[in-house]
Amino acid sequence: MKTSKQLENISRRDLFRVAGVYGMSSTLMAAGAFGGTLTLSELATAAETTYKKRFKKKAKHKLKFGASGFNARNLLIERAGALEFARDLEERTDGEIQIEFIGDNQICGQLSCVKKTQLGIIDIYAASTQNSAGGAPYLNVLDYAYMFPGRASQYHFLYSPESQRILRDPLEKRHGLKFLFSHCELRGIQLGLKHKDKPTITKLEELFGTKNRVTGTQLGRIAMQLLNLNPVPVAWEETLDGLKQGLIDGAETWASAVAYANMSPVVSQSVDLKFFCGTEHTSMSSKVFDKLDDNLQNAVLESSYLAQVHVQAANEAALIKTVGFSDPQLPDTLFVKHNVRPAFLADDQIKMAEEMCSPEYKPDPWNEWRERLNKWAGGIDTYKEIHRIAREIPKDTLPENVEPRRWWKSA
Repeated sequence: MKTSKQLENISRRDLFRVAGVYGMSSTLMAAGAFGGTLTLSELATAAETTYKKRFKKKAKHKLKFGASGFNARNLLIERAGALEFARDLEERTDGEIQIEFIGDNQICGQLSCVKKTQLGIIDIYAASTQNSAGGAPYLNVLDYAYMFPGRASQYHFLYSPESQRILRDPLEKRHGLKFLFSHCELRGIQLGLKHKDKPTITKLEELFGTKNRVTGTQLGRIAMQLLNLNPVPVAWEETLDGLKQGLIDGAETWASAVAYANMSPVVSQSVDLKFFCGTEHTSMSSKVFDKLDDNLQNAVLESSYLAQVHVQAANEAALIKTVGFSDPQLPDTLFVKHNVRPAFLADDQIKMAEEMCSPEYKPDPWNEWRERLNKWAGGIDTYKEIHRIAREIPKDTLPENVEPRRWWKSA
């Protein structure tokens, strides 16, 4: 469980001892807010302060936040913003909304969090949109191959007021979920130890024929089939063992997911294929949201905006300084420690992949799902619309330089 320098001096047992006194949510929020390495004493003091602050008045609404496998440690690796959102919402509402943060797969996992939110077991969840697509198929709308040229275009779309009518409103209407915010990366192929002693991948064709784990996304499977990547459905929780035992050659996911899930020891190459979204998002039950007073609904949106801005900056920094997903790599990063080599393919190789699998060049395999998603969205061409918005900014825009906007307000 020791995955970040911040809590490296604290054992799991000691963490639960502190949580036994002040509650897990207060303990995790305290740890997440602390900038440097924590001692056990410092964690206990911070947890006590956080506890007193959170419970100084009676909450009007107590919301359960199922954060799949996340905790204060790994949220410093993949900066998904879950704790920042919870902490800010409590402060913004002066304790009228209180969040019970339940991570470490204790109440739900990557595949089940969405379903438990829809059933009313939890009120808010954090998981990838791809894993959540099994319970909320409209989330496939983000997964057309090569719809986003880079991470900047992903953030630009999520900030765009047009994301309201294309993504958020149809998701809420069809699946009862209010899409709040998301981390943004693009998926590649994370090769296991079979490729440890092989040259770093430079050509797309070197991946052809490999057998790779795929998430719950239907559209992601289409792309992988067209790229001859042999998609094999494997639960996220079982992926590490699959790579370790050599049952699969690789897994389609993104760099910080490898790092936060402690998969770095069984991954040898992180191939930046960037062929569709890797979006670790947070959504809320629309029924729960609708029951809130107007001022509290606005607070949820403003805290989501703050979390989105935080994620945009923090995850870009963490990719380089914590994960080691760069060339050259910085020392003391997780990828350097575990000998994971990033493989950044040249533009001509990415273009080749795009021409092999994107709806722009190969429309037929996508038509059935495209028509289905378009119907759910009220008749708009979802791929065409998102593709257009993703290209409103220059391709070389740095993700951290994308202008934040409050998407629920008209342009």
